[in-house]
This record gives sequence, structure tokens and C-alpha cells, in this order.
Amino acid sequence: MKIEQIYTGCLAQGAYYIESEGEAVVIDPLREVEPYVQKAKRNNAKIKYVFETHFHADFVSGHIDLAKKTGATIVYGPSAAPSFAAHIAKDGEEFKLGTVTFKVLHTPGHTMESVCYLLKDEKGKDVGLFSGDTLFIGDVGRPDLAQKAAHMTQEELAATLYDSLRNQIMPLSDDIIVYPAHGAGSACGKNMSNETTDTLGHQKQTNYALRPNMTKEEFVKEVLSGLTPPPTYFPINVMMNKQGYESIDQVLKRGEHALSPDAFETAANETGALILDTRDAQKFARGFIPNSINIGIDGSFAPWVGAMIPDIKQPILIVDETGREHEVIIRLARVGFDNTIGYLKGGFEAWKIAGKEVDTITSITPEELAQQMKQGNVNILDVRREAEYKSEHIKNAENLPLDYINENMSRIDSTKTYYAHCAGGYRSMIFTSIMRARGFNNIIDIKGGLKAIKEVKYIPITDHVFPSTLK
Repeated sequence: MKIEQIYTGCLAQGAYYIESEGEAVVIDPLREVEPYVQKAKRNNAKIKYVFETHFHADFVSGHIDLAKKTGATIVYGPSAAPSFAAHIAKDGEEFKLGTVTFKVLHTPGHTMESVCYLLKDEKGKDVGLFSGDTLFIGDVGRPDLAQKAAHMTQEELAATLYDSLRNQIMPLSDDIIVYPAHGAGSACGKNMSNETTDTLGHQKQTNYALRPNMTKEEFVKEVLSGLTPPPTYFPINVMMNKQGYESIDQVLKRGEHALSPDAFETAANETGALILDTRDAQKFARGFIPNSINIGIDGSFAPWVGAMIPDIKQPILIVDETGREHEVIIRLARVGFDNTIGYLKGGFEAWKIAGKEVDTITSITPEELAQQMKQGNVNILDVRREAEYKSEHIKNAENLPLDYINENMSRIDSTKTYYAHCAGGYRSMIFTSIMRARGFNNIIDIKGGLKAIKEVKYIPITDHVFPSTLK
């Protein structure tokens, strides 16, 4: 038996490839399925099943394409009603894979169709639990996402999750390995560990949601506290996973359309496409196509695209580092942004050589910020999340989280100059580029974010407060 976790840091997502005696199953696959197909081919194995733990909200799964390419059966839990062919498993139903067995454990709460897959070895011993978004390392799935689909309140879903954990998971053996669908950084939970696997026994000791003496009322209160609004693209991804989507092959064919600077400019004007520049933040600052926005590919690219671009069907034109367009298109498609219509051949350098109009963003060092502060009061915008800001921040800085840029726009005075920063420089350039595209030309970026700012002694920082002590 072979168990492989295929972890994607950008989405903090774990897919799984399990193989036994020439048969394989893929659990919660990503949108691009060719790596799974090739893996099985190299091992002379046949992908027999595609197990889905639930209808995912934070990414578009590759279940449909993978089933079409391999003939595998898609499996969902009880109450799932997809618009495509799939086996809807019963609680306790078992599936054979070579010499091992998977048992379906219906664990509603995160969503009503949520299941965990319990792996038994050739001797029938329980060895692994593929827990989806029901149980994470250090956390459990948030119960507020499926309220509309379930016709339940978040409190009712939380109570249901409590029962699922107590009745289906906690009675299992302590030595079972837990393989969750997500780790730290995912918006599907609030307190996930950086670890991506653990024993169930250790989770029973350390996971707040598995305390043995915890009442249902205490669980509901704790699991719902501190939840932030989910990204706006979540419901759309759920519908794509449930109803189907265009093949990734077609998405790539349309997106990998090389455009000269003239053709790129014409396409932008004729389609109203968003120009998405995926280069490094500081490269973008030194020169970019006017009205383009920067979301760097070398970061949490897909989640920020989903959070920042409200229309998932928006036509998108790409400016990237030469040769990375395939990667950009795939990572956009992972969160349902399938309407990439081309990329700038030769990248931004080709645009400059063609003599096209160029814009820039002023980006200063923390030392330069300190000099400005010595000369008088400056307006500093901290675009990190509220919890980060409360933990520590520049004294007198105003917190305008990037996540809520649309709601916070009214707080910015177009007649004033602002200095924007985040933790390391990634998010502040997203913020500044979006604001500039909307006509706010008075925002200056601070290189390196708070990490670099803290190295400058003159800039006053509040005392650090550990997140666990925040109220």
C-alpha cells in the first residue's frame, strides 16, 4: 500500500493518492488532473475511484475531468446531489482497493454531505482517516458556510458537527493517522496547525474541539467565535463542484493565447478584460500597464484572486514572467477563474519596447518612511488582517484590511498622501495597485512590510500581544 499526500501551499490544500495492488484512489483532487493520471501510469496502476469528502468551497476539484480521463467512479457522501454521474455512498459503506478497504463515515456539520474515509489495511486494521474539512490538525471545519444549502443556522450546523465528531471520529483508535484536506492558511477553518498530518490520539489531547469534557453548547460557542466572513468566491466554487465545469484542457487552450503588445491592448479595450500582472511586487512597482492590478504568482495567489476579483467570469489578460503563463492559468482555474483570454507575449519588457504607456508606483524603504515621520505626522495604512494588526502595529497606523478593500474605500481621502504596508510587501502592492486603478494616486508602498519596518529603531511599534490572548 502506498499513501501520498500531495500538498499545495497556495491553497493550503491536501489531495491524496492511495495505491494498492495496481489500483488507486485519488481523494479531493486539484483541478489539473494530469499529474494524477501520469502518476498512476508510471506505477502501472488504474485509478478506480475519485473520493470527494464534500462539495469544496475554496477550490474547484478535478473530479469530473479525472473521472472522464480514467473511467474512475466519483464517490460522494449521503445527501449529495451532483448534476453528473456519481456514486452516493451510504454511511458505513465500504470500497475495496487492492488489498485495502475504505469505509465511509458520514460526518455532517461543515456541510451536510461531508464524509471521512477510514482506511483499513489488508488485515482489517484501521490505519488512516482522510478527514476532509471535518477535522483539521488543531481545528475543525467552519460550520457557517453551508447554511443556505442545508437550510440550517450556523448554530444548528455546529451542533451537528459536534455529534459527528463525538459519534464517528473520537471513538476511533488513537494510533490512526489523520489526513486532513487543509492546513494553516486555509479559510475553511480558523486555527489550523502548520502540520499536515497527526495521530488522532494527539489531536484528542491538543485540538480544542475534541476536548472530552466539552458540552455541545461550549463547542457551538467556541467553534463559531472569531470567524471572519468567507471569501465571496466560495459559493460559486461550490456550484461549479456540484454542477460541473469546463474541462481544464479547454481553459488552457483559450488562455495560452500569446498576444503582441498591439493585440493585447486591442483585446483589453474590446473585451473590458482585467489586466492581471503576476510579477513580483517590486518589479510591478517599477513599471506596469496602466490600470492593471498586481497579485504575485509567488504567494497565496489563487485565494487573493478569489477575494479581490468579484466576477468569476471576468475576462482576464495576463502579464507574467516569461514562460509562467501555463502556471498562472492553472492557478486561476483552481478557484474557478476560467476566462483567461490571453497573455502578453514577451512580458512587460515587450510592452515597453513597443513604446506603450507605462505607469509606476512609488515604493520606499522603511528608513525613508522613518525620515518622513521625523518631519511630521504621516498617514500610515496597515492592510493586514485585524488580528495581525491587534497583535502589533506601527503606533497611530490605521487598519484597513485588504480583505475588505471595497468596504474601506470611503475611509481614504483622495487629497491626502498615505503610506501602505502589510507583513512582507505582498498584500500592500495588491492594495496599492487596486487603489491606483480606481484613481487613488496618493498611496505610497513600503517595501518589506512590517517585518522590515521593525528593523528600524525610530519607527514606534506597539508591544507584541500573542494571538491566544487577544479578545
